[in-house]
Amino acid sequence: MPRLCAHDVTLAYDDGPAVVEGMTLEIPDQRVTCIVGPNACGKSTLLRAMSRLLAPRGGQVVLDGTHIHGHPTKEVARRLGLLPQSPTAPEGLTVEDLVARGRYPHQRLFQQWRDDDEWAVEQALALTHTHELRHRPVDELSGGQRQRVWIAMALAQQTPIMLLDEPTTFLDLAHKLEVLDLLGELNATHRRTVVLVLHDLNEAARYSHHLVALRDGRIVAEGPPDQVVTPEIVRTVFGIDSKILDDPVTGTPLVVPIRCHHDTAPDSSRQQPTGLQANAAG
Repeated sequence: MPRLCAHDVTLAYDDGPAVVEGMTLEIPDQRVTCIVGPNACGKSTLLRAMSRLLAPRGGQVVLDGTHIHGHPTKEVARRLGLLPQSPTAPEGLTVEDLVARGRYPHQRLFQQWRDDDEWAVEQALALTHTHELRHRPVDELSGGQRQRVWIAMALAQQTPIMLLDEPTTFLDLAHKLEVLDLLGELNATHRRTVVLVLHDLNEAARYSHHLVALRDGRIVAEGPPDQVVTPEIVRTVFGIDSKILDDPVTGTPLVVPIRCHHDTAPDSSRQQPTGLQANAAG
């Protein structure tokens, strides 16, 4: 059994309609999984449930063979880390203090800050090129700088499983490639299981081993990118005609859009949660 999986889960916010219904998904261990799909298809909601932030209305999420809600909170945080969409930090908190919060799950009652905590923070700052920002308040940074700092906090947590919801948001092209290359390197070198929600289908095809395509709260297709990224599936999921080429650098599928079909485009008018819930429904 994979370390992390969802069995027949139905997900919703409060008494609202189901965002995801009856979904089963196994996350391949020590691989990079990318979840793609149009807005409001349930990507972020699924990630919240798999990180224990959202309790399923039905079914269950299993971590290491046990219902995830049966694990103590701190134990879950040592095994699994989540970087949500648009996280916020307390006013005035410095970059160094935020990144250090990633070490909280590893603290013990009578043994607080240790050398390995210091090393983890320094490594995370170095890997994300945020050393020079360490003494600045997080709320004074640009959107791209903040995103890199939050990624640094997730890295400092040093969990074997990392869930990241649109981690390249606000990043320019160079930093976007740096982050995706870094996550790929963490997987290749340290065998971390990485799960990403990405909007860019070509980025997902390039960086993932396992690709999951969602629409309207269900899995349309999953598997290796060259099996999922086909003209038929792209039209079903995104409502566009496309031509699929081989990426000249990686050989992975490269989607060239041709035209949008309004009859198959995702329906953005269906009822959705509001406010923070709409963001989480992703």
